Amino acid sequence: MPSAFRRCTLQAVLLVCLCMAISPWSVSASIIEKLRDDSDLSQFYSLLEQNIIANSTLTLRPCTVFVPTNAAFQRHHGPTHVLYHITTTPMTQDQLIKVIPSDMGGNPSLYITKNRNGDVYVNNARIIPSLTVEMTNSLGMRQVMHIIDEVLVPLTPLPTAKIEFTNLDAFQFLQQADLLDIGETRLRSYRSQVTLMRKENLYQSPGGHTFLIPIDEGFKQTTRSSLVDNKVIDGHVIPNNVIFTAAAQIEVPQTTAAFEDNLKVTVSFFKQKDGKMYVKSNTILGDSKHSTGVVLAEIVKGNIPVRNGVVHLIHRPLMIIDSTVTQFLQDNENGALRKFYDVIMDNGGEVLTDISNLGEITILAPSNDAWEAKDVQNLIRNRERLRDILNMHIIKDKLNVERIRQKNANIIAQVPTVNNRTFLYFNVNNENGEEVITVEGGGVNATILQADVAQTNGYVHIIDKVLGVPYTTVLGKLETDPMMSDTFKLGQFSSFNNQLNNTQRRFTYFVPRDKGWQKTKLDYPSTHKKLFMEDFSYHSKSILERHLVIADNVYTMKDLVSMTAASGDSILLPTYRDSLKVKVEEEAGRYVITWNFKKINVYRPDVECTNGIIHVIDYPMLEERDVVVNGGSYPLDTNLCILFTNTLMIAIAKFLFLNN
Repeated sequence: MPSAFRRCTLQAVLLVCLCMAISPWSVSASIIEKLRDDSDLSQFYSLLEQNIIANSTLTLRPCTVFVPTNAAFQRHHGPTHVLYHITTTPMTQDQLIKVIPSDMGGNPSLYITKNRNGDVYVNNARIIPSLTVEMTNSLGMRQVMHIIDEVLVPLTPLPTAKIEFTNLDAFQFLQQADLLDIGETRLRSYRSQVTLMRKENLYQSPGGHTFLIPIDEGFKQTTRSSLVDNKVIDGHVIPNNVIFTAAAQIEVPQTTAAFEDNLKVTVSFFKQKDGKMYVKSNTILGDSKHSTGVVLAEIVKGNIPVRNGVVHLIHRPLMIIDSTVTQFLQDNENGALRKFYDVIMDNGGEVLTDISNLGEITILAPSNDAWEAKDVQNLIRNRERLRDILNMHIIKDKLNVERIRQKNANIIAQVPTVNNRTFLYFNVNNENGEEVITVEGGGVNATILQADVAQTNGYVHIIDKVLGVPYTTVLGKLETDPMMSDTFKLGQFSSFNNQLNNTQRRFTYFVPRDKGWQKTKLDYPSTHKKLFMEDFSYHSKSILERHLVIADNVYTMKDLVSMTAASGDSILLPTYRDSLKVKVEEEAGRYVITWNFKKINVYRPDVECTNGIIHVIDYPMLEERDVVVNGGSYPLDTNLCILFTNTLMIAIAKFLFLNN
């Protein structure tokens, strides 16, 4: 131990002993009493009792103490540095400043974040607001105690390292990483590129920044190091913003040092339900060396405080797009798409081989959480069906969000998949000022959680559900699908929809899409107008009854084609009211229904639901005479009926009075 440090420690011990000798109240300072009496803070109090310098600070000086709960200690692994939880300036939550020097040797900084919800964080620990205590000790010194939900962890050397702790900046951290207590990770590949590109100043820059540093494991591809140029290094630094993961604004793009006229790169944080934290770079504007698109990286060790900000170690470099879709899935063996990869391999791995053999490709990859649903777990055991489901998530085209927007300009975009005759339907919505992209496939409407994860031969979009595994009833599907809103609306008028939630029945519902109802407005304007008036719900109900088949089993389009071929003519299907006479044929890879000598295209076949199946059709099975304009078929207005009856009765009364 260096002599200067030994001398300071000895002086502190003597000072405390002297104080204890002449001051009978010194050991009963109010913050200490509060800690001693609170059983939920006993672990920190026990450590505090053993630290002479911390005791002297609480006895003799004004201070702020950040105290972790016992629950926080149960989640904590490794030593606890008590003095890193203390600063010698008393500050309530409102008074906390962005950077506070701790009382630990070298005075490593504590960073304060105040988010939009009013939460206050010190480093990665949230201050529990209701438990903050402000006191004055017996010497009249003002002291504040904040209770926090996580133990504060400073940057420290390995126990075997023969170096004295100093308050390192980010570049010193890179230089001495092998001697620091940061786990088994190594940073040599990235460090050499920072030095080669002469970017030391970026990591030495004073102030508060966020540094994202890839570990050596992320450079398994031997050519990857050479792609880490000065702009890529800039893209790993968020200047003038210290972001700890617990306090991070999720999915909010942060400007990196690589944000300039000819190159624009942002970084954002997001978290999965399993607790794993990720960062993603989004190259919004690229150049000849840096492709546009998103690159995803898991934070393998986060929240390492340094003198000029915070460091997060990530499993691969950002901005670099140098792997195929197949390689990306293999790289995610333990990452954000771990379960998707596992399901593919458990199914024999043929799907991965197919993906490798395709040219340009887009994968809709369900998140790890999506595979936890009960119905999905049951599906995994059915190998043949699972293969079809997996193929439904594969598109033989490079389809990023910008192309989805273009396809969706006027209609819901329809995109073919590898699964034969199965299409996906993309929809772009604006919810509370934020763009939300959904994709429907096989009866499941999924939201894209993470779009445009770019690869050399295509894109991966992470979605929140497994497509093709129904999770809602016919009614639930009608209610949520933007293509079926008009049919849902008509069914609400007459309470026709109520039956569609019955899981004891099996429905086959031919649902006209909204565009089909809009066509009837041009073909039969008067009929369309009446149908969409609630007073004429009787007619809308009778028309919907024609479209709803109720039987012991559902009828897929393939079933209906086979039945038509077997009969040699039209087939009769049992509907709610009587029966539906149709002919169903396959023409040029699409299904066509013939009803009353009219041909109606099937836009989306076989939308599976938990109690039936929906076939979305291009036009309703409707004729103008279904809503009779004359002959008293329209329901009369109730008030008009009453007025007419009253007028008639008055006239009769007058007639009888005058003739008596």
